[in-house]
Amino acid sequence: MSQYTTDYAAIDEYDSGSITIISQDNKKNYVFSNMFEVAATAKPYERVAIAKNFEYVIESVRAEGTSPWYSAAHDEFAVAMDYPVTVELVKLDDPDAVVDPESEGAVRLAGDPAGKKMGTIKLGRGHMALLPVGAAYRFTAEKPATLMVQTIDGPETVHKWAEICQQ
Repeated sequence: MSQYTTDYAAIDEYDSGSITIISQDNKKNYVFSNMFEVAATAKPYERVAIAKNFEYVIESVRAEGTSPWYSAAHDEFAVAMDYPVTVELVKLDDPDAVVDPESEGAVRLAGDPAGKKMGTIKLGRGHMALLPVGAAYRFTAEKPATLMVQTIDGPETVHKWAEICQQ
């Protein structure tokens, strides 16, 4: 029986990888990107789409220092992929005044949100946080880290398909 070893990647230690076709298919029919490589080359808190399904996106985010405040008219999720990231949450006093309820995707807030502090979440590798509708959130990372954010394509989502997709 074969034995397999799981290697964990990080923003500062990853292999780019490649595609191995196992049938008579053409490699050009497939594209992929490495979320750690995308985060390693991104600006702090740049939210780069690495996967898309209709309006939904998975973003690779370089967490470094403290992010701006964000909110969305729908729930989002964030997963720490390598190093610790802290999430601060504020229950907005008037969510509809901050984010259009019909909007999609995360919206960067101009300043500090008005509302009651909900608390903080300390994420370690593989831990997930719900970023609930009606709340504002920001991230803090003491050293560069990779976040995976599930959201809807919106004004903060950056598309770099030509730069990040490998064939």
